[in-house]
Amino acid sequence: MAEVKRNPKVDAYLTKKSAWHNEITALRELILEFDVEEDFKWYQPCYKVNAKNVIIVGPFKDFCVLSFFKGVLLKDPKQLLVQMGENSQSSRVIKITSLEQIETLKSDLKNLIAEAIQNEKEGKKVTLKKTEDYDVPEELTAMFAEYPDLKTAFEKLTPGRQRGYLLHFSAAKQAATRLARIERYIPQIMEGKGYQE
Repeated sequence: MAEVKRNPKVDAYLTKKSAWHNEITALRELILEFDVEEDFKWYQPCYKVNAKNVIIVGPFKDFCVLSFFKGVLLKDPKQLLVQMGENSQSSRVIKITSLEQIETLKSDLKNLIAEAIQNEKEGKKVTLKKTEDYDVPEELTAMFAEYPDLKTAFEKLTPGRQRGYLLHFSAAKQAATRLARIERYIPQIMEGKGYQE
């Protein structure tokens, strides 16, 4: 096993006592038993293999998570992994609520971590739904017809940004709300930004 290299940004993050501090620290120690690169992304400890994100640990209000970027590929006989949102295609998480839970599940957690690392080393991929497989709201199609520059700008966005907008716009049940969302985000689309940027 390679020498453990702790990322100073994660050290700094963990000096701030916050909700789930002890659990996140324990998960960090568990993950660092493996040959991973520790990084700090999206304000959370993130663990990489071959420069690819594999695992991220983060706090929520009622729990913290051990999140696997390609969790859908993992064998999960005890059904510990859950899908955080209905649109989450690849990632799966384990919700952690106590140090005791980590201790009880330690063997299972290690098995999942080892498998996730091995999957990345082997280059396993998740087949994702393509952007063109998502529904384009009628209101957006109408805007594209009226403003061709908007359509061009939208098509220049990364696939992830396009999906983000399509999911956000389509989530509104009423046409008026969908239209209002689209109009609100036209400036960001024209600037090449995602809806959460």
